Amino acid sequence: MTARAQSLVAAAERLLRPPAGTVPALAPGLRARAAAILLRMALEQSLDACWQRITPRMTRIGKHRMLCLEWYAGGDTARRCRTTWAALSAACHYRTYELPPAPADIEARLREVAALVTALGAVRSPLRGREGDGRA
Repeated sequence: MTARAQSLVAAAERLLRPPAGTVPALAPGLRARAAAILLRMALEQSLDACWQRITPRMTRIGKHRMLCLEWYAGGDTARRCRTTWAALSAACHYRTYELPPAPADIEARLREVAALVTALGAVRSPLRGREGDGRA
């Protein structure tokens, strides 16, 4: 897990579970939405770090980096990454006709993001001895 992704996950956890004896300044729904934004950032940074090890050009290609992840990280990790990113994206967007995300839902996503950041950190380039040469 990259240090930056770790700090984002930790910040999201502090938002969802404020320390005992403190009075949170934000409502639970707002804290959950802010935590969702931090978690999505952590997931995206982990994806970028993963692709940086495999082929640096893939960090510039937005959605394709999730579609191609299956070949390097496995089908289960790629599927979990796509569904978690989609759920966090939906939770990040403010819509006047919807309630904010439930803190319990975002807590479940927090555990999933922490596991995905670890899994993505373990992905290595299949190009042995040629890491970072820029080929896909």
